Amino acid sequence: MTGLGWLAAIIVGGIAGWLAEQFMKSNMGIIMNIILGIVGAILLNAILMFVVGSTLGGWIGQLIIGFIGACILIAIARAFRRSA
Repeated sequence: MTGLGWLAAIIVGGIAGWLAEQFMKSNMGIIMNIILGIVGAILLNAILMFVVGSTLGGWIGQLIIGFIGACILIAIARAFRRSA
């Protein structure tokens, strides 16, 4: 995550994953929330850097990016589950 240390990335990722879990009405554990929040933020940051050339910074920016990225990952997982 841009500009955040490991501990802050875990905290922000956990919050973003939990918010995405609540928004998408899925049922996952705390570890999966953290993973989804962090991985979602990493993926969406990479996409934003490629397309726009910059990304959101700070805690709030990374929380937003992590939330959106985690929602996208949950939607992709649901699509694969339905097709399998």
